[in-house]
Amino acid sequence: MTQVWFRPYVWIDYRLALLFTLIIPLILLIWAFVQKAEVMQRLLMIYWRVASLLVISMYLMIGNFGVSFVSALIAQIFIPIALWFWVDINDEIEYHPSSPLKLIFTSWRWATTVYCSLGAIALLPFLGCAFSGTALKTPYCSVWLEAPLLFKDYFHHNSKPAFLGFLGIVALGFYVVYLSYFVAVKLGKHGRSATH
Repeated sequence: MTQVWFRPYVWIDYRLALLFTLIIPLILLIWAFVQKAEVMQRLLMIYWRVASLLVISMYLMIGNFGVSFVSALIAQIFIPIALWFWVDINDEIEYHPSSPLKLIFTSWRWATTVYCSLGAIALLPFLGCAFSGTALKTPYCSVWLEAPLLFKDYFHHNSKPAFLGFLGIVALGFYVVYLSYFVAVKLGKHGRSATH
């Protein structure tokens, strides 16, 4: 395979995604449960629902579906929105007593917002990969598939990429249905309040 100059940066992006979108929020969720910080638990549960689109995107990439580039971009746009959209949660976190958990949680929110915003901007030039089957075979696009395929080798060694891609398509369908319901029903009824 022809090497592309930005390959190391793609791998750095995947490592940062692992840190900011999986490892740190998982630690924070456990910490928030132990500390009984309900407002942070609520926001992290919302975060996990939204961030599941990143996992879906990874399975779509394993299946070699171009739509994975669109879903990955949308996930990186939705995550910062989900972290800051809720007025009631923002107020409760602001007035939450100072603690190491609050400091690290707030730092993670800001860092993840910056990471996802920059990641979305960096992914924009690759949107063409979503709309051409032949483009996916070029090194320019296929470099983004390397990390998901490595994940497949570690965790789904005996599964076929087409089957995992099919699971990604089914999961994307459920995600779109839930998002449509949220936008059409819940958002209109409750607005920017997450307590309902």
